[in-house]
Amino acid sequence: MENSAHQHRTNIAGLLVALGIIYGDIGTSPLYVLKSILKDQVVTEDLVLGGLSCIVWTLTLLTTIKYVVITLNADNHGEGGIFSLYALVRRFRPKLIFPAILGGAALLADGMITPPISVSSAVEGLLILNPDIPTIPIVVTIITLLFLLQRVGTSVVGKTFGPFMLVWFLMLGFFGILFIGQNPFVLKALNPWYAYNLLVNFEGGFWFLGAVFLCSTGAEALYSDLGHCGKENIRISWGFVKLCLILNYMGQGAWVLNTMQNKILPASINPFYAMMPQWFLPIGIVIASLAAIIASQALISGSFTLVSEAMRLNVWPKVKIKFPSELKGQLYVPSVNWILYAGCMAIVFYFKESSAMEAAYGLAITLAMLMTTYLLSQYLITKRVNRFWIGLLLLVYISLEFSFFIANVVKITHGGWVSLLISLALMTIMYVWYQGKRIKNRYITFTHLHEHLDTLKELSSDNSIPKFATHLVYLTSAEQKDVIESKIMYSIFQKQPKRADIYWFVHIHVDDKPYTQEYQVEILANNDVIKIEFTLGFRIEQKVNFYFRKVVEDLVANEEIDISSRYASLAGKNKVGDFSFIVIKRHLSYENDLPILENLIMDGYFLLDSLSLSEDKAFGLDTSSVKIEKVPLIISPPKSSKLKRTYPGLKES
Repeated sequence: MENSAHQHRTNIAGLLVALGIIYGDIGTSPLYVLKSILKDQVVTEDLVLGGLSCIVWTLTLLTTIKYVVITLNADNHGEGGIFSLYALVRRFRPKLIFPAILGGAALLADGMITPPISVSSAVEGLLILNPDIPTIPIVVTIITLLFLLQRVGTSVVGKTFGPFMLVWFLMLGFFGILFIGQNPFVLKALNPWYAYNLLVNFEGGFWFLGAVFLCSTGAEALYSDLGHCGKENIRISWGFVKLCLILNYMGQGAWVLNTMQNKILPASINPFYAMMPQWFLPIGIVIASLAAIIASQALISGSFTLVSEAMRLNVWPKVKIKFPSELKGQLYVPSVNWILYAGCMAIVFYFKESSAMEAAYGLAITLAMLMTTYLLSQYLITKRVNRFWIGLLLLVYISLEFSFFIANVVKITHGGWVSLLISLALMTIMYVWYQGKRIKNRYITFTHLHEHLDTLKELSSDNSIPKFATHLVYLTSAEQKDVIESKIMYSIFQKQPKRADIYWFVHIHVDDKPYTQEYQVEILANNDVIKIEFTLGFRIEQKVNFYFRKVVEDLVANEEIDISSRYASLAGKNKVGDFSFIVIKRHLSYENDLPILENLIMDGYFLLDSLSLSEDKAFGLDTSSVKIEKVPLIISPPKSSKLKRTYPGLKES
């Protein structure tokens, strides 16, 4: 049952938090989108109206209809994002993990590009005041402070930044209305015919989609951050956000037609800042810089969510996760925070200017959107939606998003390769971890517990063997109640026989629901052998030590077990016996003879495993009572050797 603290109320405070967390990326797109469309082009009515019309209908079709109206309904008990979506369909189509991996890697790559381009676009407004101002140190300082702030949690970030974003969007709308009033002609761009005219009749018109797409790059993060704010808060606030965005884009178009018609827009002029009077420009730059900081937040918090889910779904190595507050979805992943930070710094120093970063921006996120569309269609199939509507959704959005992808492909040689390289690296990590885990699990042998119950009881009573612990607890991956790994039995009986009063076998099942917290107990031999199965949601921290103590307390309270010490000197004195955890860690044996590809995957898997969080820390175990036992994993034994025995003194005939 979910805690009430996990509920997101639809009120002014909730809407402000949504503004502070969700819309930074998509909300700062007016800083660079129209400028990117008009780059190196002669300003004409057809170009401006066509570009504006493309922006309006991209925001409508892609962001509003696909994400806000349709995709937000695919919430996994209040959680969103591509891995939450996969969790909803994996029971029916487990192989859908591969499009989920591709989409997740692309979204994480986008999280590295958003902070540099957003912050650089805002800070470069200072060049209007003084062309000699060095902007890179300012950008680096802002991004560094932003990543340092993550440890306090997105709840604090949202409450702090929400009011600033409200001011930002009001400013966008105000200047938009001001210039639309001077040239209402631009409102013709609301007619989709102008978008069609640009793409079909304008020379090279299709390739403008690469720049147009930048207006909707934050749409995927909007879905990923669902758990941070709640569906209704997002939907209500989006109406206000979209209105302000369209007004500002129209205002920029009006300014361009009033001042630059039949001219090429100089690279030094940004229509966004050009609309502002000179006296307001410093204020506008400060507000834009604050908004750009928040632009980064949507992707950063979404990245934390993605990695947390990926880890529980076994597509990311175990890493430390912190929960800064009790609110639903509030988490902080230190390792991911600093990986993103390192990527941001590399992009800032490599590209230096926001105009150069545009080439790397957008390409990866189109892949994420395509994967979300495909997974969404599979989800709708499981919900028994009419096949006609599913087919229509696929036709419209695969065509639209694939067109954006093709239009962005031309950016590869101009810097788009950077986002693809980052995506490929992240996808490789996910694929290697997932496949390595599958290969490893494929060769784990199991045995039936009931076959060993008598031996376990006899060992427990064998006073000739020193007692290893009063309570001996093993973590097992066996799903079935009466099944256990053969290696665990080997550890108990043969690898230094381990005598204990009670043997506990604990299994964790990761549920498709995000916040499930349940357990079942099977007492296989009274006061001798007990198996516990925890069912934890894919968002729940696996604090096994904490949960295990709670289960033991419940069993004692129900008089189902006796945990008092059975040592002769302590028996009857109401002393609780000691608990020891055994974690069996497998390593790749040198005896394996694997195919080249599988060998590379397993080498990569164990390398990642060595860098990831240790098993005891990942499961929240008390390190003072944990023993790690390493056993070799022989996946593919080598073929029989031709080793031959010889005897001294005998000669071969």
